[in-house]
Amino acid sequence: MGWQDLLSETKVMVLPWLGERRLVCRDQVWRLQGRLPPEYGWYTFQVSGGRTAKLRAPAEPNPDFEKGHKVIRGYLMGDRLIPDTARIDPAPEKLASQTLPVLLVEPGLERFARAVVIPLATETGLAYLYMRQEFPIGSETEVEIAYQDRLPSVEHIAGVTPALDLAFRWLSFQRVEQERREREEAARRAEEERKQAAADSLREALRNDTGVGRRALAAIDFNAAARQALALSGAELLDTRPSPYPGEMIVQYRLQQRRLECVVDKTTLRVIDSGVCLTDERTGEKGDTYLVLESLPGVIAEALRLGRLVVYRHVPGDHFRDGGDEEDWLV
Repeated sequence: MGWQDLLSETKVMVLPWLGERRLVCRDQVWRLQGRLPPEYGWYTFQVSGGRTAKLRAPAEPNPDFEKGHKVIRGYLMGDRLIPDTARIDPAPEKLASQTLPVLLVEPGLERFARAVVIPLATETGLAYLYMRQEFPIGSETEVEIAYQDRLPSVEHIAGVTPALDLAFRWLSFQRVEQERREREEAARRAEEERKQAAADSLREALRNDTGVGRRALAAIDFNAAARQALALSGAELLDTRPSPYPGEMIVQYRLQQRRLECVVDKTTLRVIDSGVCLTDERTGEKGDTYLVLESLPGVIAEALRLGRLVVYRHVPGDHFRDGGDEEDWLV
């Protein structure tokens, strides 16, 4: 058989595909031609003596692939291997650097599972390929119980190797981080739900132009509630600001070309200080607190009609003042 025959000879092999147009098995390398596999995995390839290969179909892992390769044993934590040669550096930020990323890991492995991986040379460096599970060395069950019981260490367990100790630390750290992320995610979702509920309440309150609806709206958007309440009697909201007293708001509004101001309860819209004289001349009783923001402009409009409005809280820009007196009489 001549060299031409060797170049033309083809055969089918089960090989791992790790994302390149390069296939490797021990000291043999093939260049993958044609279509690529859809994802990392084991596939059958038609390979030739000319060092080319073509994809044929998906395949089960090839146990014979391990033969002739260097193997690394250790503890598999998800898709990271802690080699048996590891030494303990307990600093959390250094845990990941003491592990190896492993490709094509068999799903469903138990915690503290031992595994055999092989390093493969790729165009970007070494890749570590999962091959099979390895038998436990004796202390794994006790370490798993310690992990489940959330113990701080495995110092009380005899026969724990540095690699197994590191595996315990790694999984414990990962659990703490996962629980932290879950708490943060739960808090984020709760905040989003709170904001969504507030937005829904606001939309509902805006749709329900009623006293109850406006008071529900005031708890979410005081300006919107005040605007609605004043508009019922033709008044226009100009501005609002907190009062020096807790739970009170100062409301400035325009009514019949007048700029007026009052103080109301932030949640009930009940008038605390109308800003005008509402004292009963016969009894001396102030009538401010009998009113709510919806009804106040109507009372003021009637006083304006009768020419009996007395303003105590003057607003900048309101020019209906009587010669600079402290009170504003319209007679």
